[in-house]
Amino acid sequence: MDPSVHNRVRQLRQARNWTQEHLATYAGVSRQSMNSIERGRYIPSLPLALVLAKVFACPVEQLFSLDPFPATEPEATTAPEPPTEEAPEPNPFPETEV
Repeated sequence: MDPSVHNRVRQLRQARNWTQEHLATYAGVSRQSMNSIERGRYIPSLPLALVLAKVFACPVEQLFSLDPFPATEPEATTAPEPPTEEAPEPNPFPETEV
């Protein structure tokens, strides 16, 4: 049996008013990869899941689960500001390779 992995990446991103592009820049992946993760078409690697948990400043279990998440809205927590449109910032976690 292949278990489904559910995620709240989209909900947490939207709670911070970030675009997929902003989140992808922080995570060091393409916007298309972020879109696939949010739609559940791609399950990220453990290193990428850990980077996303750092970006959202939450445990990885709040992002990914084998059980569906409740339909409640996630609370926004303090996290790094998204990069500005003028000049994208480098990965805020350079010690973590994805």
